[in-house]
Amino acid sequence: MSSSNTIIGAVEIGTAKITVLIGEYNGRELAIIGRGECQSRGIIKGGVADYKAACECTHSALELAERDAGEKIDFVFLAQSGGHLEGFYNESTVSVKAADNTISDGDIRTACELARAKELPAGRMVVTHIRRPFRVDGRLVPNPEHLVGQKLQAGYWTVHGLETKLADMIHVIRGFNLEVRELVLASLASGYMVTTPEERQHGVLVLDIGAGTTDFALYRDGVPHTTGVLPVGGTHLTNDLCVGLRLLEGKAEKIKLRYGRAGVQARDKNDKVWLDGTMAIGDRQFPRLTIEQITSARAWEILEVVRKKLGAAFTPELCPSGVVLTGGSAKLPGMAEAAARVFGVPAHLGEAPAWVAEDLRDPGCSTALGVLYYGMQTQTEQQAVRRKGGFLTSFKRLFAAS
Repeated sequence: MSSSNTIIGAVEIGTAKITVLIGEYNGRELAIIGRGECQSRGIIKGGVADYKAACECTHSALELAERDAGEKIDFVFLAQSGGHLEGFYNESTVSVKAADNTISDGDIRTACELARAKELPAGRMVVTHIRRPFRVDGRLVPNPEHLVGQKLQAGYWTVHGLETKLADMIHVIRGFNLEVRELVLASLASGYMVTTPEERQHGVLVLDIGAGTTDFALYRDGVPHTTGVLPVGGTHLTNDLCVGLRLLEGKAEKIKLRYGRAGVQARDKNDKVWLDGTMAIGDRQFPRLTIEQITSARAWEILEVVRKKLGAAFTPELCPSGVVLTGGSAKLPGMAEAAARVFGVPAHLGEAPAWVAEDLRDPGCSTALGVLYYGMQTQTEQQAVRRKGGFLTSFKRLFAAS
């Protein structure tokens, strides 16, 4: 490795698995050189429930990735999800100071600082500020500097979470003697990988349906407009099958993967499927119709709750690029068709860009891939915020007692 190159890790600590990707960055390009995965333990709905178990499996994934890369990680970007994450929009409007009404860098800084200045409740910490397009006298502009106008408006969608839950995740990584350089919102990471700039400009909704959570990001005018997380995912379909069919979790998961659907296709109540397919002693039969009814009911509920949480932010007219699905549970047959009916727009399973290697093209890898690339692109932009005591100050407070 060249001494000028940086070795970067992307870590996704999910409910079902831990994924670590390692990239080598030379200042211009980022090449993926290592990968490690482990079955997740101690993580429930995007949060740490058992610190020791979470550390053991995460550190195993990190070790596997470093061994695969043949390099030690310099720092990591860490994906963030979980039901504790919330978002709100805040904006500010400032009068342009110059006598000739030419907007300056100072006007822009003032508008942005005021829009980000809203205080959070005690115990909450900012994960990210997402700026929406500026407005000059009411018209959208990507960069207002040197334009002429009387009023400049800046607005941010701010995502924040519980300090304790964020600190738990960060401490898992620190236990491996690694620095967490950035927290990256999981929905933005996966959204970046499975949508194009054109789709984000026209309007698109990304649904990342994982095992324990469903993350969503609505894009408009090329930038994230609204984000959110539901503490519900694929494991809830499995749990429903456990109850409905009186099965243990492992066997219910097998049934879901083999026969589950997000829409009922079976019509014959007598159409039955085997649990193991061996037809040996202990193997059992279940009605295909019942399986599909159980899984589709929960899948539709997830989609409908997302639609409800988006509220007025989502309209089919402002989302012509439709719904893009990703995440391991998005592969459930019929999920795209169900999403199209719930949201009233076209829907499809997202695909990674053509340059992504075949072994990383599975929807379950989109978040980790996005964390690696999205994190690098946002690094420079967020450095200015950290220097002014934003994100870095919050980190220092979390680790003050370490």
